[in-house]
Amino acid sequence: MPRARKHYPLDFKTRFGVATMSISQTIGTAMITSVLMIFLTDYAGLYTGVPGAAAAAAAGSDLLTLNNIEVIYDDVILVLRGMSLAVPQGKIVALLGSNGAGKSTTLKAISGLLPTEHGEVTDGSIVFDGQDITHLDAAARVKLGLSLCMEGRHVFEHLTVQENLLAGAYFRGGGEAADLKQVYRLLPKLGDMTARVAGYLSGGEQQMLAIGRALMSKPRLLMLDEPSLGLAPLLVKDIFGFIKQINEELGLTVLVIEQNARRALEVADHGYIMEQGRIVLEGSAQDLRENPDVKEFYLGLGDSGNRKSFRDVKHYKRRKRWL
Repeated sequence: MPRARKHYPLDFKTRFGVATMSISQTIGTAMITSVLMIFLTDYAGLYTGVPGAAAAAAAGSDLLTLNNIEVIYDDVILVLRGMSLAVPQGKIVALLGSNGAGKSTTLKAISGLLPTEHGEVTDGSIVFDGQDITHLDAAARVKLGLSLCMEGRHVFEHLTVQENLLAGAYFRGGGEAADLKQVYRLLPKLGDMTARVAGYLSGGEQQMLAIGRALMSKPRLLMLDEPSLGLAPLLVKDIFGFIKQINEELGLTVLVIEQNARRALEVADHGYIMEQGRIVLEGSAQDLRENPDVKEFYLGLGDSGNRKSFRDVKHYKRRKRWL
């Protein structure tokens, strides 16, 4: 089974260039050639220039690509440090990582919401369906087919279920009735409570409403920020089952960020591991589930597949080999 691709730090290429210049001054061009041959032999197929560039290079079938983007808040705080990833058309991609890794910032950069929090993309590019959207505003991105379910659901609590759904079709030019029927078919529970005020729904019902509202915009890419947050385990299972359902039935491309790595990798086709503002590991969902580092750091399992104690996992997290 192929191993998940590891990535090198963002400044690796620069450091290597400086190192080769120093060697050339000392031992000459012949030795440089030997060093380069050894380097290329050892790391062929691993180094791609920037983290995540291997996936981003396959642009032919990718609906979304992030190319080496950097994000800064308040002109001071650097959050994303050369972030690159690709989301293939019609697939589910999971972006995993601990708190503070930069997952939510990544979705805000894609959806154009950074200016609301005094953030900006200062380097790199975001390409959606072949179009550079790095500097488009959020409304223009919605019209292109991007839709975001934010962390915490954010339904309009004073509106009814149906009014919330219709709000998701604000930019549409008609056809809302047919799409309402489709949402009610996919989420029959919402169809039984169309007149209920959203603020009185349970957490799971509000999460379904938030996803249904996002579907009303007829997205080509659905982004979900922590859809399992604050939900009971049975509801989490239902939510991820629904994500898989809409991907299979509608052919909808999905990018989901999640701390529940086990659930996310069960439904995803491809996954990325993010730490400290950059991609440190990527691969198919199957490869990541079998990766010993992912098992230990995110699934709480040892090499034998047995669960580790919380104390052991917490201890080993300090020894992440990616950072």
